[in-house]
Amino acid sequence: MAVAIVHSRGLSGVVAPRVRVEVHLAGGLPGVHIVGLAETEVREARDRVRAAMQNAQFEFPARRVTVSLAPADLPKESGRFDLPIALGILAANGQIPIEPLARHEFAGELALTGELRAIRGALAMVLSARHDGRAFVLPAASADEAALVPGAQVLPAASLLAVCAHLTGGSALQALESRPAPAGAAIGADLADVRGQAQAKRALEIAAAGAHSLLLRGPPGTGKSMLAQRLVPLLPGMSEDEALESAAIASLAGQFHVEFWRQRPFRAPHHTTSAVALVGGGGVPRPGEISLAHRGVLFLDELAEWDRRVLEVLREPLESGVVHISRAARQSTFPAEFQLVAAMNPCPCGWLDHPSGRCACTPDQVLRYRRRVSGALYDRIDMAIEVPALDASELASGAPRGDANDSSIVRGRAEQARARQVGRQGKANARLLPAEVERHCGRSAAAERMLAQAMSKLFLSARGYHRIVKVARTIADLAGSDAIEGSHVAEAIGYRRDVG
Repeated sequence: MAVAIVHSRGLSGVVAPRVRVEVHLAGGLPGVHIVGLAETEVREARDRVRAAMQNAQFEFPARRVTVSLAPADLPKESGRFDLPIALGILAANGQIPIEPLARHEFAGELALTGELRAIRGALAMVLSARHDGRAFVLPAASADEAALVPGAQVLPAASLLAVCAHLTGGSALQALESRPAPAGAAIGADLADVRGQAQAKRALEIAAAGAHSLLLRGPPGTGKSMLAQRLVPLLPGMSEDEALESAAIASLAGQFHVEFWRQRPFRAPHHTTSAVALVGGGGVPRPGEISLAHRGVLFLDELAEWDRRVLEVLREPLESGVVHISRAARQSTFPAEFQLVAAMNPCPCGWLDHPSGRCACTPDQVLRYRRRVSGALYDRIDMAIEVPALDASELASGAPRGDANDSSIVRGRAEQARARQVGRQGKANARLLPAEVERHCGRSAAAERMLAQAMSKLFLSARGYHRIVKVARTIADLAGSDAIEGSHVAEAIGYRRDVG
């Protein structure tokens, strides 16, 4: 009897736990039996592996082959186990040496020709494996993203035959050195492209500086979507850890491309998106739109047209920055620290308060339209502004490049303000917990009086009060002020008054 052990990785949320692929050859009727909570695509590996081995001129043993994927209680899915299963069979049958297997980890889907196909989650697997001291053998198509992990030894391979040549000492695979990719280029849309809307541009700058959520309300065609699309170029650059987190989630969904390295994600799902697609889930839980927007922007256009039950799933992630998905057989946790930007019309027809007087909506219709979004969700939005219609003179006047509203200039101011926040409290102002608000948001006497008046006149919740303080703290950081003054609070209250 012969047993071979091959190291690989599974996927559970954003982590990749170790999986031991144990292959045993015994007498009896020929056949391949895969055990260890394997999903359908893993059980189908028996046919892919057999054809790949035969087309690579290896002998497939005419014996009873048992493949155990341990630990047995961890669900196994996708074709990434094809390569380790094939290598385990070859090693157990004496066609390749067993000893080199202990120094490597393997993942890859096999084509029937023996070529290796790309897999999803390569970056997440290498992130989890980099401290184990083993080289990671991956399909060449997935190696570029895995090589972004510092300190990882990634060996790209094109085929089963190339991997076997490496293990037998015939032709060694060349390690793909970890190299810093260039920082992602800013998206081409520039804030200066938006005509007029000075208040909206100011709100975008504050949102970028403090990672605040924002609601844009106004009639059709006033530039709400344009403004939302121009938030990402204003955001401070991503650190390496942030970039790895974001890239690992995109890799889990099979949506990561190396050229987008260190670009903050911008996700804009359609308003017919389901709750599962938004928050994540499925039989094998996968990240949804809110996790794919981690460390970036989630833009929800036509907010009042979304199914209210779908929007309600945003409430917990907006507060906690993570989403916990529980199913009968498994649980997964995905990070979801996104910046929400939403846009909506002021009424069903969209022309409320428009100078043309085109709106025919009754007050009751307007109220019902706005109540399609729950008060609890409104309360979790930091800032809301009106984006009014522009007149012809504003549309005809172009903003010269290099003025104070260029994205590069606004981003510089936002980065300086964010640097003050990180130096003071280690995080953006929007992420402050209630106890941290009192510790880091010192206020003048005038600011305290103004906040007290706002609490009584606007009937603010405790959450609304803290969000005003955090926005005021960001305004003070943009102004270079150590304390929150009355003018900072007054501006923050103006952004809060229109919420809901």
